[in-house]
Amino acid sequence: MRHLISPRFRTTAIGAGAFLVLAGLNAPAAISYAEHTYHAYKIDQPAYKARFGHWDLLDVPQKFRVNAIHAALLHTGKVLLIAGSGNDEESFDAGTFETVLWDPVKDTFKLIPTPEDLFCSGHAQLPDGKLLVAGGTARYEVLDGKVERAAGPMLVKNEDPDRARTFPKGTVFRSPDGREYRTAREFTVPAAVKKQGDDGKVTVTASEERVFVEAVRKGKSQVKSEAAQYTIKGLRGKDRQNVYGLAQGMTLQKQDYQGLDVAFEFDPVAERYMPVDPMEEARWYPTLVTLEDGRVLAVSGLDDMGQIINGKNEIFDPETKKWSEAPDRYFPTYPALFLTRSGDLFYSGSNAGYGPAEKGRRPGLWNVEDNTFRPVPGLTEQDQLETSASVLLPPAQDQKVMVLGGGGVGESPKSTPRTAVADLDAEQPRFVPGPDLPQGTRYLSSVLMPDDTVFTTGGAEDYRGKGASDILRAQFYDPEKNAFEPAAAPVVGRNYHSEALLLPDGRVATFGSDPLYADPENTRTGTFEQRIEIYTPPYLYRDSRPEVRSGPKELDHGDSATYTVSSKRKPASARLMRPSAVTHTTDVEQRSVALGMEQRGNKVTLSVPEDPSLLPRGWYMLFLTDSAGTPSEATWVHVG
Repeated sequence: MRHLISPRFRTTAIGAGAFLVLAGLNAPAAISYAEHTYHAYKIDQPAYKARFGHWDLLDVPQKFRVNAIHAALLHTGKVLLIAGSGNDEESFDAGTFETVLWDPVKDTFKLIPTPEDLFCSGHAQLPDGKLLVAGGTARYEVLDGKVERAAGPMLVKNEDPDRARTFPKGTVFRSPDGREYRTAREFTVPAAVKKQGDDGKVTVTASEERVFVEAVRKGKSQVKSEAAQYTIKGLRGKDRQNVYGLAQGMTLQKQDYQGLDVAFEFDPVAERYMPVDPMEEARWYPTLVTLEDGRVLAVSGLDDMGQIINGKNEIFDPETKKWSEAPDRYFPTYPALFLTRSGDLFYSGSNAGYGPAEKGRRPGLWNVEDNTFRPVPGLTEQDQLETSASVLLPPAQDQKVMVLGGGGVGESPKSTPRTAVADLDAEQPRFVPGPDLPQGTRYLSSVLMPDDTVFTTGGAEDYRGKGASDILRAQFYDPEKNAFEPAAAPVVGRNYHSEALLLPDGRVATFGSDPLYADPENTRTGTFEQRIEIYTPPYLYRDSRPEVRSGPKELDHGDSATYTVSSKRKPASARLMRPSAVTHTTDVEQRSVALGMEQRGNKVTLSVPEDPSLLPRGWYMLFLTDSAGTPSEATWVHVG
């Protein structure tokens, strides 16, 4: 008997067959699509969010998308994103410097006029709530083989005791053989110092100022290997004799980035930069760290010649707005320095970017007053501390510092999953191993959370994400369990020039990333990541959270303060959390300080530690956490 097949069935059968053939030919793509669809479904389920949290991309209008190199939370609740030139030489040459202020509550943005290139500066929170920003970029690097003009440092001398001299950018120095070299910036040479001795004789000591110069003409003919004295083009008579330049030589060697000496306070209320006295040293890649008396110490960086500063440090006084000399001590650039309960600074060994592999890599406690340094041993793989993360574990009273991951010096492909913890309260502090990260990780972002965990996210396995090595993972470190717990994975990869910080509502915002390449084969130039991704932790998917309804905004060391609270569950802990100011995986500002707590009905009385080295003056987020580990939204308080 003959079977009849309808035209409709025949068409369907042919279509199904074609689909099966196509599916067979494209099996990986079909499976990938199915996996992606299922993954998107799974991570959006309430049970998944309650266990692992959830990531969301923020819709940032095009005009406010910047290359976020620095991120700082202000006491207004807004986030300052500093790009400067954003590692973009065209923007630098055009003088286009950017800063954006983001309001996480309203999701609004504002462009802030940026007076200098604050790219790769340092920053610290000041006692009054302003943000000190110091240093930045005076000149971009020129790599070996790309240098077209012979260049080098010029020491300008002034023997005139009656007159200081200011010279514009482009001032030309002429060598005895007629070759000319021009300055890269404006500079001032003070008047010489005239003194009369006890014998009545008058001596004049020439003043001096160092400036970088490059040849007016291109090519090898402008290279000079011998030392010489240079005249300044345009000066005549005694001026020509009194003011001159000295240089050891001019070369076509690689020229590193050069630093600025500028300093500004960013006012969160006026929402603008305000200049303060410049630093004595120009600094690029410096660390600024708050001391127990509220002053700020600036260390390390590349100077105005592109050379790493060999230990010259200085201190900013917020009262006078001036800088003064600090004890000399060498560190690689962006060293992680933490204020400890004794007032000493603990150097974890973490750093970013510049400095020889054999110098300044050893962790230890630095007494700034008497300039002594006590090494803290036990840390393995000290050759892989560059681009590692460091945090003062919560609560700060425990005085434990954790180092996470890191990589080899410079463009090394090496990275480590190693973590380690140093107990600084021990009689003989030393590092002990912690749990490994899932894989070797550099550029890891690490954020203190109100429930005393540490949220870590992103990073890359290779230098600047080479070989498509960005790590799309996140996890929580629990100090009590000394273990990692998994969290939802981010969508956006973050490596060099990336940041993360805690928001007042308990979420974590992530910014930036500056990959060297855009493909696994390292053939296409990377693009700076301008998307903002926000992580909502599991504790914000619970049925309720505590609320601090009223209480004082001003606290003093050693005081007690009573707050009215509303909480479905019993309040369990209270923390004062210092807002972040983070760049290059370095955030020495964030700390979480435990408060004593007594509860009577809907009133909670909190006691504030007396020690300013544990709790430096300034603005803090007050979080109240319930017995389930759910924090309140932060209440801003000022410790004065």
